[in-house]
Amino acid sequence: MNSLTRDTILEALKGVTDPADGKNIVEKGMVQGIDINGENVIVMIGVDPERGPALEDLRQNAERAVNGVNGVTAARVALTAERQSTPGAAKSAGSAASGGHGHSHSHGHSHSHSPASGGQGARAAGAPGAQGGGQRPLDLGAIRSVVTVASGKGGVGKSTTSVNLALSLARQGLNVGLLDADIYGPSLPRMMGLRTAKPTHSSKEGKITPPSAFGIKIMSIGFMIDEEQPVIWRGPMAMGALEQLLRDTDWGELDVLVVDMPPGTGDIQLSMAQRVPVTGAIIVSTPQDVALLDARKGLNMFRKVNVPIFGLIENMSYYQCPNCGHVDHVFDHGGAHKAADELGVPFLGEIPLDLKIRLGADEGKPIIETDPDGAHSQAYANIARQIAASIDEQVGPKTKPKKSLFPKISFR
Repeated sequence: MNSLTRDTILEALKGVTDPADGKNIVEKGMVQGIDINGENVIVMIGVDPERGPALEDLRQNAERAVNGVNGVTAARVALTAERQSTPGAAKSAGSAASGGHGHSHSHGHSHSHSPASGGQGARAAGAPGAQGGGQRPLDLGAIRSVVTVASGKGGVGKSTTSVNLALSLARQGLNVGLLDADIYGPSLPRMMGLRTAKPTHSSKEGKITPPSAFGIKIMSIGFMIDEEQPVIWRGPMAMGALEQLLRDTDWGELDVLVVDMPPGTGDIQLSMAQRVPVTGAIIVSTPQDVALLDARKGLNMFRKVNVPIFGLIENMSYYQCPNCGHVDHVFDHGGAHKAADELGVPFLGEIPLDLKIRLGADEGKPIIETDPDGAHSQAYANIARQIAASIDEQVGPKTKPKKSLFPKISFR
């Protein structure tokens, strides 16, 4: 049985002090969340947003302290920005961190959150409020471009599209990384055939080496939790975990990082737009009116935060019988193309509803790899070529210095 408990982690964190006053972070109530899954531990520390950029040393000290606990294989510590609404809030949070709500399960996964983590004052470092929030953009090192694949709603095949587009870009000679930003529903480990894979320690201090498959690097919170274990985190903790995955992964030199976004237009999408220099967004939708309505919302959200829209993809566009060749438009047809025309963005292409695509995703054998010369793979490849051209347009060709690209957010 795993000997790791919330109390042992808190005891280790008592050795980490806030440089502002020399008090330990547990005593001050800065520990807002502890998540234990087997030998992996994630800790969230609440800090004043103005101090966030100056507390990287504190974060690293906390991470070293947790890594030093017997039985911990991998520890991740992330900062969240917390504004105390009353003078007694810090004291209350401290009480919660040392003896507040917590629960554990027999499968070895335990987590605890202080009430402060769910209040209106809680906000992930860099989340929108006052523009910039005193936070600096994440340093992504040698990543040339970041492309998000998004949808207004779930169930439209966004993750399958992300995987096959990333693989298509790699087949065109680009160095590609793939990030699973869907913290609550990570699916990339299964889709990429990496269900049992785990990140490893990198030779670079404070970094982890992500698993890889089919020639691309992949990072997901799914590598750190059981596949069937739900992630029951409030927004600040989820956003902090995503920033941790971005910042602490040793991506190396990448031409493009493809980000599989969660559905909708929530905290994670806005945090990505503010903290990460997103080169462009791709919107995935099925043809029916309900999905297209939500796709329009997603597209307009990216426009609101001044992220370029690379285009719209119509997924599950049609079904073609493999025996007789008859085509059925199960979810209607052409709606995404029409919406793209109305919204003034490129229509990138259509992908059919096909059993081989679905089986490839479930079995961890993407169709780009199993049938690279097939019609479906060629459809993905055609879309990938358009994306590569849009990247060059935004940041310049690979042979030239990268242009500065960071969107300015407007909430008017």
